[in-house]
Amino acid sequence: MVGPETKTAAAMAVAIAAVVVAAGAWLQQLDGAPPGEGWDGGGIGGPGPSAAPPLSGASGYINTSAGDLASRMEGRVVLYDIWTYSCVNCVRTLPHISAWDAKYADRGLLVVGVHTPEFEFEKDIGNVARAVEKHGIGYPVVLDNDREIWDSFGNRYWPRKYVADHEGYIRYDHIGEGAYAETERVIQALLSERAEALGEGAAAPGGLVGLEEFQHTRSRTPELYLGYQLAAGRSHLGNAEGFRPGQVVTYSAPDSPRPHAFYMDGRWENLADHMRMDSAEGRIVLHYSAKQVNIVAAGEADVAVTVDGDPVPGGMAGSDLDGGGALRVRGPGLYNVVEGGSAGQHVMELRASGDLEVYTFTFG
Repeated sequence: MVGPETKTAAAMAVAIAAVVVAAGAWLQQLDGAPPGEGWDGGGIGGPGPSAAPPLSGASGYINTSAGDLASRMEGRVVLYDIWTYSCVNCVRTLPHISAWDAKYADRGLLVVGVHTPEFEFEKDIGNVARAVEKHGIGYPVVLDNDREIWDSFGNRYWPRKYVADHEGYIRYDHIGEGAYAETERVIQALLSERAEALGEGAAAPGGLVGLEEFQHTRSRTPELYLGYQLAAGRSHLGNAEGFRPGQVVTYSAPDSPRPHAFYMDGRWENLADHMRMDSAEGRIVLHYSAKQVNIVAAGEADVAVTVDGDPVPGGMAGSDLDGGGALRVRGPGLYNVVEGGSAGQHVMELRASGDLEVYTFTFG
């Protein structure tokens, strides 16, 4: 049994952190945060802690198996991370989660990544396994291709973290990036509560991992969707031709693009969640405001990138640009095009050759 003083202190720590995080996420929503960073008050909740739902309906496992995972979860504090590998908001949280895994795994914490895809290519276990290796994820990852786990948590956002105590009750819930200190303090409090209950007597290590937190550009361009279905009600396609579902359209980009919009040039097929280049070459122009630009793309293509009419400066070059400032798209995934430099408004042009599919642009 947990002593009443320890139980009360841990519960107070969890409650205070949850209030701080909820308020912060609500303010993010007021600031125009994109999907994945706003607080809706949804999901598991109610007047008291709710039991974490079982991880049923999984379509695959990485770094574990169904039986292994069930036995490892028993009696542990569990951090459920709902993510997908093409979501940059999710990717930016991964170093923090891996650091917690390394610091607290032998103290009773189990991290479980619940990979719920946004796009069809993210359902391929090979693609997910490559992303897991790329990001150095050593904890179990469950593939939730049919969104059964997503639905059982009542979730609507990427990323989202739930922390359950050693008895299986959800004690903490955070949407989006950030709140790393608050989340870690909740983990520490629940691990201390677990140690007291099990008579282990060893408190969780003090201090915080203290990794640097990404600082978003205020008033940045929102996520741009190139699929007509995903863009419904929030289209930023600037071409006069607009979206034409299921059709191949010959687009023409203007000389002066308007801010926070993208323009296609050449022949592009309009699909539900992306556009596919239907010619040997094509172009995309966007007028954005940010210090970071990422693209979710697929296919096999070479893409020459310019910013304000010049090759991407060395201080702004993203991690996925080669030495000549070109983006080599080799398979489906998230590609970092611009990183660093000062935030501001810029016009980017992507001139592609080969087989290119483009899903979204995201900004930071």
